[in-house]
Amino acid sequence: MSASIAAPLPLGAPRRAWLTDLPVLLVAVVWGASYLAAKGITTTHTVIAVLVLRFAVVLPVLVVAGWSRLRALSAAQWRGAAILGLILSGIFLLETYGVVHTSATNAGLIISLTMILTPLAEAAVTRVAPPRAFLAAAGLSVTGVVLLTQGGGFTAPSLGDLLMLFAAVARTVHVLAMSRIKAVGSADSLPLTTVQLGSAVAVFAVIAAFPGTGASPWTVALDFGPREWAGLIFLSVFCTLFAFFVQMWAVRRSSPSRVSLLLGTEPLWAAAVGIALAGDRPGVLGLVGAILVLAGTSWGRRAADKDAG
Repeated sequence: MSASIAAPLPLGAPRRAWLTDLPVLLVAVVWGASYLAAKGITTTHTVIAVLVLRFAVVLPVLVVAGWSRLRALSAAQWRGAAILGLILSGIFLLETYGVVHTSATNAGLIISLTMILTPLAEAAVTRVAPPRAFLAAAGLSVTGVVLLTQGGGFTAPSLGDLLMLFAAVARTVHVLAMSRIKAVGSADSLPLTTVQLGSAVAVFAVIAAFPGTGASPWTVALDFGPREWAGLIFLSVFCTLFAFFVQMWAVRRSSPSRVSLLLGTEPLWAAAVGIALAGDRPGVLGLVGAILVLAGTSWGRRAADKDAG
């Protein structure tokens, strides 16, 4: 708890708290909009090229900003961060291919299952059963995803829906790996992120070099018009660079739980953007499913936090 419990807050204190919260909330908004932005500039044949361009734009900035701290990393920390980068490349491949084949609304809501899957996976690894409230929340979220993907009637989930589900699993693996690779536990977040993104870009560049993997990054860059470049800059600068630095800034001025709570509104913004701008029409079943996913992930997060406390 803050010191305000023991002493009256200065008149400007609540305002300062909101000045910290607002940039974090803006990160959640741009992350929610990122699914539609990626869908707008990416096709099946340009996924790899767009990923190379997206991260190649911000990587030099991160390298320059954290050069001294990069040099301070040990060999074990470099290896650990590189392994995490390989997992990260899989996450972005699944997410980007997934969003091409499903709606922005579905993508944002399905990926939010990471908040449920991660504590479940941690419980399986540690063999400590999660609380019953959390299991109930997980069941609610899964039911919501089933309904969400069946908005037009009960059919097999689309390829994109399945890819986004696999992406949520991959995100869970990434979180668990970060907690299990001891070498990265003491590493500064800036060089750790830089090495991860660098490893991911290397993977994308190698894939792009093989024939049959789609258009080359150079060709795609030349074919991009103002709208496509605006979308790419949005993904690179706002959804990656801005988001990373805001998180580092906010955690130092707020609490990790408060930051996590605000970032947890991402699926809500993804649904709002998809419905308002992309014309997504999930139908009655889909809307019920979306509500269940949001309620389940929120309930599950609170249950997990309560159990951890």
